[in-house]
Amino acid sequence: MAVTMNDVARAAGVSLKTVSNVLNDYEFIRPATKQRVQDAIAELGYEANLTARSLRSGKTSMLGLVLSDLSAPYYAELASRLMKAAARHGYRVLVEQSDAEAAAELGALHGTFRQLTDGLLFTPLVVDAEAIAARAGRKPLVMLGEHIVDPRFDLVTVKNREAAAALTGHLLAGGRRRIAVIGADPGESAGTGGLRLDGYRTALAAAVIPYDPALVAPAQWRRDTGAAAVAGLLDKGVEFDAVFGLNDVLALGAMHELQVRGVKVPQDVAVAGFDDLDEGRFASPSLTTIAPGMDEIAERSIGLLLDRIAGREPSVQGVHVEAGFELKIRESAP
Repeated sequence: MAVTMNDVARAAGVSLKTVSNVLNDYEFIRPATKQRVQDAIAELGYEANLTARSLRSGKTSMLGLVLSDLSAPYYAELASRLMKAAARHGYRVLVEQSDAEAAAELGALHGTFRQLTDGLLFTPLVVDAEAIAARAGRKPLVMLGEHIVDPRFDLVTVKNREAAAALTGHLLAGGRRRIAVIGADPGESAGTGGLRLDGYRTALAAAVIPYDPALVAPAQWRRDTGAAAVAGLLDKGVEFDAVFGLNDVLALGAMHELQVRGVKVPQDVAVAGFDDLDEGRFASPSLTTIAPGMDEIAERSIGLLLDRIAGREPSVQGVHVEAGFELKIRESAP
């Protein structure tokens, strides 16, 4: 027969309410009483019925996180930091991978996944704001990234434009004048890639250097496509003395291709990225990059979501937060 809360209460010599308070981490319990209850729980092997408890309280102490691809190093690192930030507040995180598919992104907004969580951290790449607004329901939701910037939704993001301008400015200060950009379309203006490309163009304009769309190479944000994009520029005879990969894996792929082709980094071509992934620090040469304040992103997004859950954030309009960044100068672009 399963052990009940009544069994725990009898063994500890306390009331059923006291056992409930201990299980729910009620703040004002004498340490000795709390210890007796915990000892009884351990001795009897009691396991709380979390489903029943959540039905009574309306809270699950779980947060949802929807990311497109957990194999992407940036998303993996971000997920880890979000989980740690949530744990500091007594919450756990359920993760859903959408594979950048509309059905999966929309499916995370309702149904079992949504029911199991008190709030959602959401990184949409496919669906639009109207589709999300129609299905978001009443539980709090905080957007991550720049795919959707809408006053109806809370958003935590990075200062992409300013960070890209700072990185480009560093390359220009090092004497580079033909800076190739990997990972954007020449006319792109929205989303993460568009913002970073805009920052690049802003820095060029400040240095009175013309923007050349021939230096902008579209690529999905992976190592192999970064390598292929640089190979394409070399094969076309496009001259460049620096590469700005719009994320670190693009930059690392580009650097690999340059080295295979006998192009010296940074002597012939400087290389820089964006994200400050661990593998960039241990590359040879180590990668100059932008550290996008991932810890701040995690703390601010978790804090904002929990404030919404607890009703501590009074704003009806969405709150937009931009985390800071740091330029990490290393061997690939000193």
